[in-house]
Amino acid sequence: MFLDYFFLALKNIRKRGIRSWLTMLGVFIGIAAVVSLISLGQGLETAITGQFSSLSTDTLTITNAETGFAPPGSAAIKKLTKHDLEIIESVQGIRITIPRLLRVARVEYNKILSFSFIGSVPKDKEQVEEIYSSFNLETSQGRLLRPEDIGKVVLGDDYVSDNFFEKEIRIGSKLKIQGKDFEVVGILKRTSTFTLNSAILMNEDDMKDLFNIKDEIDFIVAKVEDENKIEQVAEAIEAELRQDRNLKEGEEDFQVQTPIQSLETVSTIINVVNIVVGGKAAISLLVGGIGIANTMFTSVLERRKEIGVMKAIGAKNKTILTIFIIESAVLGFVGGLIGVIIGLALAFGVST
Repeated sequence: MFLDYFFLALKNIRKRGIRSWLTMLGVFIGIAAVVSLISLGQGLETAITGQFSSLSTDTLTITNAETGFAPPGSAAIKKLTKHDLEIIESVQGIRITIPRLLRVARVEYNKILSFSFIGSVPKDKEQVEEIYSSFNLETSQGRLLRPEDIGKVVLGDDYVSDNFFEKEIRIGSKLKIQGKDFEVVGILKRTSTFTLNSAILMNEDDMKDLFNIKDEIDFIVAKVEDENKIEQVAEAIEAELRQDRNLKEGEEDFQVQTPIQSLETVSTIINVVNIVVGGKAAISLLVGGIGIANTMFTSVLERRKEIGVMKAIGAKNKTILTIFIIESAVLGFVGGLIGVIIGLALAFGVST
């Protein structure tokens, strides 16, 4: 009996032709939007969270409070200095500190101008080795920077793989950075940290000369002796800097970030993005559902004679209702199935 109802429902759907396809098209779009947007939202969360895999669990990052969107330290009212570095080094539980510079520079090659992040490589060999090991930096061409390298740079993989300057960059190529020539001595292997893939590494002395930096430090990386005590060490650094700057608790003009804090901040932002994306997808799904409801309601009004004939030959209200429910279910199922396939294909294509 149910099969009879099912085939009758399919016959009615086919008879309505273009209207049935238009109804399913609305469902395609709604379901495809839901699947693709939610998949992309989850992919975004995975991708961004993956960037923090390079953060060691024994690492603290100290910066000054920023006044806008810019590289760490460059938009701060009060810069970190060597004096702050000495205070941090004096805190018990600190194994090594690494002062870093990070700026945006004008880069020119093949008569094409671009703006890129420039990161400093310290002069101290131990600090250099710590940076390379923390980020697992290796080169696909050439070699990594050495502390004594002057007028030389190492490029991220994007400059080679993305044909950044529409001309191949080789070892020995010359880039003009802030109007000064620098020789490329290495190309980094591609990493999971996208900021490194598009960055340029330069000797600290070169950066100071290029940007006329005196005693400034953009941020300080501090490695602790015991990663289980990282929170206590972070609190001790905050207390020492507050005392030195004569600040009360809650009035800090600096930040001491642990890997957990950084991840929590990004996770909060991602959750908000996912809520917004999910809301938009839900609206698309609602529109598709209303399309089915509208089609079925119109169908009932247009088929009053048919319903009358069915009742005249003994069909019950329950039977007629079952036929209409099967029709709407088929429209929803077929539309939903195709929508899922389209949505997954879109999400896969964009992620690729």
